Amino acid sequence: MSGFLGISKEKYVNKVVEISIDRIVPNPHQPRREFADCDIVSLAQSISQNGILQPLTVRRRAGKYELIAGERRLRAAKNCGFSVVPCIILDISERNSAILALIENIQRQDLSFFEEAIAIEKLISYYGMTQEEAASKLGKAQSTIANKLRLLRLTETERDLIMRHNLTERHARSLLRLASPEERMLIIDKIIKESLNVERTEKLIDDYINDRVVKSSGKKHSKIFQNVLSFVNTINKAVENMQAAGISADSKKIQSEDYIEYRVRIPIQHRQ
Repeated sequence: MSGFLGISKEKYVNKVVEISIDRIVPNPHQPRREFADCDIVSLAQSISQNGILQPLTVRRRAGKYELIAGERRLRAAKNCGFSVVPCIILDISERNSAILALIENIQRQDLSFFEEAIAIEKLISYYGMTQEEAASKLGKAQSTIANKLRLLRLTETERDLIMRHNLTERHARSLLRLASPEERMLIIDKIIKESLNVERTEKLIDDYINDRVVKSSGKKHSKIFQNVLSFVNTINKAVENMQAAGISADSKKIQSEDYIEYRVRIPIQHRQ
């Protein structure tokens, strides 16, 4: 390894070579934010017995090698005490390196559904892809991509609770039916306390929405009734004012099952 950097670049591009672990730097666009210790230990045990079967992918950067794909393998190799790891060096731009890192991690399906959604959103917004282009690169339906992106409407606090309590992506999507974070937090609290599965969660949200609609309708009818009372009071006040002015006006209220009818009688003053 001591003379590796002095060998021509062309000879090693797209070839498997061993690179010192201390020369490999993380990819700033790595979508995974958490790595389970038990997974790394399990992988390290496999690597210690069988070696690294799939080389890491890197690119040259400022005298070192930026990791494109293979973060878990790199961590496991360090756990095993390896000083070098097999790598394939790609001659690609930073943009393409970031795209490959995101796509490789998404396709491995070991990201959380929120990490996956963030990675997809980054492909679209940061690298100027459409949902259709992202779907094509990832081998997914465009509707699937759209549903993944909708998960990002949930707040960081909501996402953290969902992941910490091992709720599913379907739990998360159900919560999107509620518009406000306050409502969602109320439901999340019930889901956690009562250990609700997806079906019970969906019923809870159905009941909550229906109850809200009924209450909203009741408030609306109450407001209409108040307006009717105000109108009736206006009529009564007008009749009283006419009577005070010496006009023999009167009113009569007729109420049926379907409506209330008010009849106001005002005498016509004949000229002398």
